[in-house]
Amino acid sequence: MTITPHYDLNTNEGDFVVTYAKDKTDIKLTASADIQEITISHQVDEKNRIAPSFNSYGDISVEWERKLSDTSSVLAKYKYDDTFDVTWKDGDWVAAMNMPTNGADIRNANICIKRDVRLF
Repeated sequence: MTITPHYDLNTNEGDFVVTYAKDKTDIKLTASADIQEITISHQVDEKNRIAPSFNSYGDISVEWERKLSDTSSVLAKYKYDDTFDVTWKDGDWVAAMNMPTNGADIRNANICIKRDVRLF
């Protein structure tokens, strides 16, 4: 178990993060004066991980990660009544899509494709 406090001197805001890991499950609790959130991440098998999150405002999200190879994976995240994100990493290439789910329209989707380039 790890407890990590944070305090921002500029904004006078603080929070703390409590993490706990056992076997294939990690639990992360983030708490501040404004919001509290808990995420339970579970490695289902060697290729699949799922992580639902809940916060004190009643917001729910779920994240699913599928490992395709040693250098390739797909990460999908759905935030209830907010957004749907998909990120596909394949070596140095990354393709990402973000789309609002509230009043969803394909014209509101943002798509980005990039490649990491190492000069040295």
